[in-house]
Amino acid sequence: MSYNFKIKFDREEDGCWIAEVPSLPGVLVYGPMKVEAARALALRVSVDRVESADPSPLLSIFTR
Repeated sequence: MSYNFKIKFDREEDGCWIAEVPSLPGVLVYGPMKVEAARALALRVSVDRVESADPSPLLSIFTR
């Protein structure tokens, strides 16, 4: 099983990055750098999948 999510990035006036998955309402994270926002977003999506009893392949990255 695999998931493909479109990630939308925006940048705040203070330089902070916002990453969100439009197809998953409420999945939104902030990070000082774009790559950090993307990593935080991957963790958030993984947590959402675990909490909903639908583990994603992203989880394997963190359980090896």
